[in-house]
Amino acid sequence: MEAAPGPQEKYHLITRNLQEVLGEDKLIAILKERELKIYWGTATTGKPHVAYFVPMSKIADFLKAGCEVTILFADLHAYLDNMKAPWELLELRTRYYENVIKAMLESIGVPLEKLKFVRGTDYQLSKEYTLDVYRLSSVVTQHDAKKAGAEVVKQVEHPLLSGLLYPGLQALDEEYLKVDAQFGGVDQRKIFTFAEKYLPSLGYAKRVHLMNPMVPGLTGSKMSSSEEDSKIDLLDRKEDVKKKLKKAFCEPGNVENNGVLSFIKHVLFPLKSEFVVLREEKWGGNKTYTAYEALEKDFAEQVVHPGDLKNSVEVALNKLLDPIREKFNNPELKQLTNAAYPNPSKAKPAEKGTKNSEPENVVPSQLDIRVGKVISVEKHPDADSLYVEKIDVGEPEPRTVVSGLVQFVPKEQLQDRLVVLLCNLKPQKMRGVESQGMVLCASSVGEPRQVEPLDPPAGCCAGERVYVEGYEGGEPDDELKPKKKVFEKLQADFRISEDCVAQWKQRNFLTKLGRVSCKSLKGGSIS
Repeated sequence: MEAAPGPQEKYHLITRNLQEVLGEDKLIAILKERELKIYWGTATTGKPHVAYFVPMSKIADFLKAGCEVTILFADLHAYLDNMKAPWELLELRTRYYENVIKAMLESIGVPLEKLKFVRGTDYQLSKEYTLDVYRLSSVVTQHDAKKAGAEVVKQVEHPLLSGLLYPGLQALDEEYLKVDAQFGGVDQRKIFTFAEKYLPSLGYAKRVHLMNPMVPGLTGSKMSSSEEDSKIDLLDRKEDVKKKLKKAFCEPGNVENNGVLSFIKHVLFPLKSEFVVLREEKWGGNKTYTAYEALEKDFAEQVVHPGDLKNSVEVALNKLLDPIREKFNNPELKQLTNAAYPNPSKAKPAEKGTKNSEPENVVPSQLDIRVGKVISVEKHPDADSLYVEKIDVGEPEPRTVVSGLVQFVPKEQLQDRLVVLLCNLKPQKMRGVESQGMVLCASSVGEPRQVEPLDPPAGCCAGERVYVEGYEGGEPDDELKPKKKVFEKLQADFRISEDCVAQWKQRNFLTKLGRVSCKSLKGGSIS
């Protein structure tokens, strides 16, 4: 049985390979008295990739040092960060993160029973926490909040208030998780110093902050979920790992911004305390390194070739990924992965003059659906069952729309109402009046037929985009070609859910403010 490490050895394990420690004296004092309580948080946004092995490797170090470690799945933060995770996908993505992070930890031999797993929404919606958010907002300046999130929160031209709340919530997490220290990447430094400045103003203690360096991606820049070529996904096939590593930046003799070397330093060495460079006998045969510095020196002096380094990393990395791939090979986790990260890619249309024997794929992002405000409603001059409406959809002039709602919706209920309008249908004349769109409505299944216009969330503005969850990134077609029947193919899967939400294939219609719904027609169709 191994002897428990002493304070000095614990300090070495906790701090090795870190870029910076804030509160070093406090850390040393705690280790002399008791075990350190520490947490690492991850916002449940894009798919975790192999760079996540870097914090996992440090978590293994923390456990070896006897620390009490909490892993926070920061689901609320994922939404606050410019809605990187749509509200409707938060639960699915959090479940995905829970499964994949645990699979990563198991693959490097970390005992899960020694860890505590927490979701942000388990405590961040409590009365006490919410009151502290308000207390913090009364002392934090806008300048400090924006500065704190500059390296972490997505920066956009018109920032949302939610992004300013993000650093404050992360600071409060330290108190509500009852920890001594927070661990993260050096990109979190401004949030950490923000926490040190403002937590004492609420009467809470200043914490220790431990920071990993930012590990370069395969292209030489930061490894990112949104930059496909810069990262290897945890579920990538072996042939994909080989292809991405082959393209990775690994210039002979260059140890700067070298993502392949960085992965060896921050993941493979701490886990195994050695690294084997695999090569043919004619090039000197395999060589085992027990110190990273010796490997880096040999690479800098071109004793180790980039091709051999990449091949060796490929073998070691696949050993880590194999148990994760195996775990996610069951139908339930495959379904979870597809639901949490639906593929928004739009199939490319066949080129002119070519025939395609396969039916052309259509996706909801091809539809230009917007929130509209009904400015005026009149009976059609030549058809008693039709209204002629003027609808504002955020364009210089309102659109003229003809709809068959006379027998279902009184005129006064349409006037000044927000509706959902399909805007890229080819304009067509209806009894002599050209209609420039279609008001989307829920229809009952049985008789007598009932019809209700779809309702955007309260607070929406005319012209706001309506999209199907998972397809928010696609560009709509300029005009739907009648012969291709894009709308008709998609409409076949439009439904109203049991809680009256408009859906396509069980994915909700959304605006940035929430779900599109109807008043009462559960299980109805949409037309």
